[in-house]
Amino acid sequence: MRETELNPSASPLEAFGAQLRKARKAAGLTQAELGRLTSLSDSQISNLERGTRSPTLDWVIEADRVLNTGGTLELTYWSLSGGGSLLEGFAEFAAHEAKAVELRQFELGVVPGLFQTKAYAETLAAADVRRGVITSEEAEARVSYLLTRQQRLNSVDMPLVHAVLDESCIRRLVGGPAVMQEQFDRLAELFERPRAIIQVAPFSMGEHRSLALPVVLLTMPDRSMLGYTESQARGYLTREAETVTAWARDYDRLQVGASSDVVSLAAIRAARKDL
Repeated sequence: MRETELNPSASPLEAFGAQLRKARKAAGLTQAELGRLTSLSDSQISNLERGTRSPTLDWVIEADRVLNTGGTLELTYWSLSGGGSLLEGFAEFAAHEAKAVELRQFELGVVPGLFQTKAYAETLAAADVRRGVITSEEAEARVSYLLTRQQRLNSVDMPLVHAVLDESCIRRLVGGPAVMQEQFDRLAELFERPRAIIQVAPFSMGEHRSLALPVVLLTMPDRSMLGYTESQARGYLTREAETVTAWARDYDRLQVGASSDVVSLAAIRAARKDL
């Protein structure tokens, strides 16, 4: 039987369906076989793939396990339930982030999402609720989505993560001393991981800081590179080689100018002590 052509851009449900079909075919399973393994009928699997049926979280987690996706379907699921709380374009980036073998990031003002504690993330989400940007339900979905993304850092296939934090990330008080102390402890713990490198770009770099906006560079399993950045309104994922190469060159300059990991850890511990 000929399968219905999918249009991932038509709706969030159809984007999930396209991701599900891709994962199922990669596992070499038919709709009926996947249904038997996850306690659904083949017609229910078909409806999920066509975006005419909403998945449950329990089923998504089981499908991730059966299809060995590394949690990609759950990430997409949270983008459905928390879609109103995410920047346009971010869910597409997160799907690629879940498969990347190397991640290089520069962040301004806040600790990068992958490194945030639950309390730190909840504080940021609650501030958006108070401003009327998102609802309480969307805030809860946003934090759950973030915690799902963070699971990759605790997996056996953790990517190499290199993050440069502008000093503002550790000087900006978010949620009060107790929240920040826990967050600093989390950063200090990450320094102990062999596949995590954290540097602080001190204010003293001044005009020599080579990046003016947050940037993430993803290296995929085939060694291709993607770049991601954000404005106030949306996120931008690019595969354009010239742009990604320019960002990578600026990131290398930033890395060289930032404090070493040893000095950076000392700066984080000093900021914690100052609280």
